[in-house]
Amino acid sequence: MLQIRVNGQMKTCLAPLTVGKLLQELGMHPRAVAVERNLHIVPREAFDEEPVVDGDSLEIIRMVGGG
Repeated sequence: MLQIRVNGQMKTCLAPLTVGKLLQELGMHPRAVAVERNLHIVPREAFDEEPVVDGDSLEIIRMVGGG
């Protein structure tokens, strides 16, 4: 099990996990978000390879369109 922080909230997840799988678990579309892992921006094309490990801190920002 992993203990991670997502947008300031503690979350327990099963291992192994990638950023892409985490977004899927959270019901977020990868094209609609930006992700920062431990103060580093994760490129969208790396979501499925970027590991999430115990103690990570992630900030997930949803893109909002409007006019």
